[in-house]
Amino acid sequence: MAQTESQSTELHWQNSGEGRDLVLLHGWGMNGAVWQQTAELLSQHFRVHIVDLPGFGHSHHTSFHTLENLTEQVLAHAPKQAIWLGWSLGGLVASHIALHHPERINGLITVASSPCFSAQKPWRGIQPKVLKAFTAQLMEDFQLTIERFIALQAMGSPSARQDLKALKHAVLSRPAPNQQSLLAGLQLLGDIDYRDQLHRISTPTLRLYGRLDGLVPIQVAEDVSSLMPNSQSFVFHQSSHAPFMTELESFCQQVTEFARLTQQEA
Repeated sequence: MAQTESQSTELHWQNSGEGRDLVLLHGWGMNGAVWQQTAELLSQHFRVHIVDLPGFGHSHHTSFHTLENLTEQVLAHAPKQAIWLGWSLGGLVASHIALHHPERINGLITVASSPCFSAQKPWRGIQPKVLKAFTAQLMEDFQLTIERFIALQAMGSPSARQDLKALKHAVLSRPAPNQQSLLAGLQLLGDIDYRDQLHRISTPTLRLYGRLDGLVPIQVAEDVSSLMPNSQSFVFHQSSHAPFMTELESFCQQVTEFARLTQQEA
């Protein structure tokens, strides 16, 4: 797979393949290396663009303060128009682009993501005390905190041990994230609530979930369906928070089929 990479004071990007532009956004504490296997398959159908978000991986020398600031940095060197696929926190970024920069997006795919990650009864999500504990732990030992978070993402999957090993290998293959961006990312997970805005997203949308996900409970899929009745959703039954690792081929099929359908409708 031929790849090009760019790095300077800007964010780190990798590009591979030919076809429609597809941007992949990783989650909190991670980096673009998590997409390696996914990109190998998807680059047979797309021009795949992978970015290390500000403060993460090879972009560790940069940082962000708000979701808009993060998004501006990503859009600066992104394709003029693309399908945007965001995992977990990356799904919030992709949704933000669909809401505030609709001219840059012709398809939205969220993976194990939520418009509101923080639990607020009756809304299901991560308990605020868990997010607060992560924040406190980060200040003490951020390497250990990242490892615990990676373990949470694989928990419940039948291939949890393999998923955990693959995630750790990917994350550790690039520079450690900077603490400022880790804390800013946790704040986004705790504060952002786009539930009331989802009806404004007009771009074709596919939402992908893992049935065994402990961070984004599967009930969120049904709840978001009522907020975005025109969107599609699919549940990977053997996956927790990283279905692109647990059920790689099926995951890529969902993405390519969605892209084919949106192209037909355009």
